[in-house]
Formats: sequence, structure tokens, C-alpha cells
Amino acid sequence: MMNKSQRINLSRRKFLRSSTATLALPVLESLGARAFAATPLPATPPKRMVFLATGYGVTQETWFPSQKEPGKNYALPLGLKALERHKSDFSIVQNTSNKNSAEAHWGSTFWLTGANRFGAPGSSFHNSISADQVAAAQWGDSTRFSSIHLNGSEKGIAGPGHGPGLSLAWGQGGKPIAGLNSPQVLYHRLFSAPKVSIEERKVMLAEERSVLDALLTDAKSLQRGLSKSDQDKLDEYFEGIRSIETRLSKDEQWMHKPLPKAPFDEPKPPANGIEEIRLSYDLMVAALQTDSTRVLTYRQPIADVLSSLGTSVLAHDMSHYVPGERMKVSQMRDAAHSKLLAELFDKLKNIKEADGSSLFDNTCLAFGSNLRSIHYLDNCTTLLAGGGASIKLGENIVLPKDTPLCDVWLTLLNGVGVKVPRHGDSTGILKKLLA
Repeated sequence: MMNKSQRINLSRRKFLRSSTATLALPVLESLGARAFAATPLPATPPKRMVFLATGYGVTQETWFPSQKEPGKNYALPLGLKALERHKSDFSIVQNTSNKNSAEAHWGSTFWLTGANRFGAPGSSFHNSISADQVAAAQWGDSTRFSSIHLNGSEKGIAGPGHGPGLSLAWGQGGKPIAGLNSPQVLYHRLFSAPKVSIEERKVMLAEERSVLDALLTDAKSLQRGLSKSDQDKLDEYFEGIRSIETRLSKDEQWMHKPLPKAPFDEPKPPANGIEEIRLSYDLMVAALQTDSTRVLTYRQPIADVLSSLGTSVLAHDMSHYVPGERMKVSQMRDAAHSKLLAELFDKLKNIKEADGSSLFDNTCLAFGSNLRSIHYLDNCTTLLAGGGASIKLGENIVLPKDTPLCDVWLTLLNGVGVKVPRHGDSTGILKKLLA
């Protein structure tokens, strides 16, 4: 029988678990993800991959460490100062580039693919599978969501910095994968039960499958006698159908499994760009700790970040900075991102796995851009963190000039156990990155 002190302590623990995220953290540290996952977590913690994109690069003068100080004993530059307490747990990788990238305004579009925009004869735009989707293809059957893609909610960003697809995630065949446009949508995707019954959902799934069957029958009857161009279009159509079939199979597989418990209450819409990123990071951590997914991408709302910093300088103007106000705003943006990353690392480190390791220990995280700064496409912005891929941490890693950025992605993929021989324009695994 419990004594009075034990009953009070138990009551307090229950209160903490049902309260806000801040109050729930001590319970998360002791119980780990087990308290919130809908299904039992593996005894050996799974690996995870997180890709965070800042489409406009960084302030090159104050974000990159000196290339004359490779290794651990480098001076932390101004733009990374907020990460000082985590210096031993992240590395800066320098001198990578995407040799096929000639358009600085499309940095997010090709960041994870390394594709040649003109790689398809007769087409003005071509992309290939992104690194996150390579991982999702191998891990996706183990989680409710094969991957999750979050887009910043700012409007009017189809111009500089993002490219035509407005996506980091590209599936097999180089087709963009739609993202979620707000943290609230992600919260409900993770933790809110559907408003229709299971029986109604079964009927809806059956109806969708019958429509797909009819479409495939009609399409296959058209295959004979098509021109090369039309055949390519039909192949794209079949690929789209296959992706829908995969989604339907996932829906059927997880239909009877309960959603995980939310680690915190439904959030209110954030007031500004910085708060949106902070909330998005919280939800991404929640998605990982409940094992709802093991692959996440996030294209961050840079224009709204600048607005939340109290400046009227536009994101594109800021990216073309010169000494003065625009450079100062660029540096403010860098400092804000570093502070948010430091908070994210704290959260990942505080969540314990079943074997006593932390979520940070089993996550591979990349922060960066397909460009360095302004319109410079060499020395892509690349920060790597977490123990998931068994790479060197705490170092300024200076690679040979114009090392393919896809060599980094190939190294990370193989490091987390996604064994692939190549990715994009990769030339091989970077031994200089391996721990």
C-alpha cells in the first residue's frame, strides 16, 4: 500500500503528464518515448533522419569557421555562438557543392537530390529522389508515416530561394511530395483521431481502390502506339498511381492502431516566424519520440523569421547583403537559427530511449542550404549533428574543393544503416566524415 507521500508524488506525476510541454519534460526524461508511443518501441532504438533547410544560405563572413582551423580546435564564429554549449556535438562541413546547380534561387529544390535540372532530354525541369525519401523507402513500413515534410507557412514564396517545387522531399522519379503548411496541421496529423468511423474509412478506402483499378485498366489500354513523349507521360501517371496505392496500403495497415498520446496540449497558432520554428521543432521531436515517423524534412519560413526579428528588410534583399543594414539582418537571422538549433538539441538530448541513450544519440540531423551565401553555389551551408550516423562531431571538417554534396548524403544514409551504393551525383562515401 502506498503511503501519503507516494500518493502525492504519483498525483503530481499525472498532472505533469497532462499539462504543458514544459511541465511534461521531467516525466519524458524518466519515461522516455514509452509513455506516449501508440505501439511498443523497439528495444534497440531506431535511427532517425532530420533535414532542416534554410533556403537563402548564411552570412559567409560570420557563420563559417576559418578553413585554416580544421579539426576540433577551431574558433566558433559569431553566427554559431548560440551553439557553444553543443560544440562537441555538431560539425561544420565545408567545400561541398552540387555541380549541376546553376540557379541560386532554386536552392531548396535540389538540396537533397543533387539532380541536374536539364537531365531529361526535351524537358526544362527534372529532379530525382531526395535523400530523405531514400531513407523513407527502407524504413517506412515500420511507422505510421513513412516520412513527414513540413513547409514554413509564409505566403508568397514562389520566387527567390525556393524553386518551382516548393519542396525538399522528392519521390522516386523526381516528383515533389506535398508538405504540411503549419505546425497545427502537423499536430492534428500526429495526434487527432479521424472524425469518421473505422467502418466508414474502410468503405472510403475500398472506393478509392476501385477507382484506381478502373483508371489503371483504362490507362493500360492506351499504351500501344504512343509516341515517346506520351509514353513518358503515361509512365509518370503509373508512378503516381503506385504512390497512391502505397499510401492506401499504409492507411489499411494502421487503421486499427491507436494514435499516440500527445506529449503536450494542442498549440495555438504561433505569433511569428521564430515561434513557428520553435513549435515546429517541438512537434518534430514529438513525432520522433512517439515513433510516428523516422524521417523529417522542414523548409523554414525565412521571410517570417525576418519579420519576427522586427526588420522590414525582405528575405531576398537580405540574402544579397552588403556591409550595413542588410548584412546586420543576415547576421541576426543566423543568430536566431543557432539559438533555435541549440534549443532543439537540448530537447533531443533530454529524451531518453529504452536503452538509456538519448534521442539525440540516435538521430542524424542536417541543417543547411544548397548555396553558401548571396548567389554563391560553392561551399554549401552544411551543419551536421547527432549520433545517428556515426560521423565525426565537434569538428570543422574541410573537404577538397567542390566535393559533391551528395557524397555527404550518401555517407549519412549508409551511416544510419540505409545501404545504397550512390545518391545523386555522389562519387563515394566520405571517410573524412566517419568517426
